[in-house]
Amino acid sequence: MPLIVHHLNNSRSQRLLWMLEELELPYEIRFYERNPRTMLAPPELKAVHPLGKSPVLEDGGLKLVETGAICEYLVDKTGRLGPADTGEGLYRYRQFLHYAEGSVMPLLLLMLALGKVPLMGKIAIKRVQPMLDVHLDYIEQVLASRPWFAGDAITAADIMMSFPLEAATSRAGLDDSRPATMAWLRKIHARPAYQRALAKGGKYAYA
Repeated sequence: MPLIVHHLNNSRSQRLLWMLEELELPYEIRFYERNPRTMLAPPELKAVHPLGKSPVLEDGGLKLVETGAICEYLVDKTGRLGPADTGEGLYRYRQFLHYAEGSVMPLLLLMLALGKVPLMGKIAIKRVQPMLDVHLDYIEQVLASRPWFAGDAITAADIMMSFPLEAATSRAGLDDSRPATMAWLRKIHARPAYQRALAKGGKYAYA
């Protein structure tokens, strides 16, 4: 029985499609569209999971939410896209697997919300941007020192980091002034598995 991905357009669930393509696992996609006015997920997702969020992965009778947890589940299931060693690479892998949602995405979401507030929102964004720049500078330093977040090979940590960095190009001024990060983005976008996921997932504003 194939895996089922409950996929929302322009969302974190694009990462899950990419991971499944990298793993070459069979899966089905159930599509959901954001409300064009509010940009919120449709109520139909609440019938899938009480949180009404995407992605949701179904594997038989198991339903999982939280992209990081889903990535870890797929690594455990397949033995692929995990850390290459049990030493420093393991801890780098764990760090960036959680860093994507724990440190970078909250600031990006704050900037998105503030951007919808006239006048005062723009003033507040100017205070948030330096905090985000600290993270973008750190990421640039990491990617200037090694090809992938955990080391010499792509892992689920890179898949987790893709969405915040893609979003940062449109929301937070990430550009060629951070060449290592932009080179990493171009590298992942060129991967055949990424391109297949993009073709299957539908419109995605950040690639």
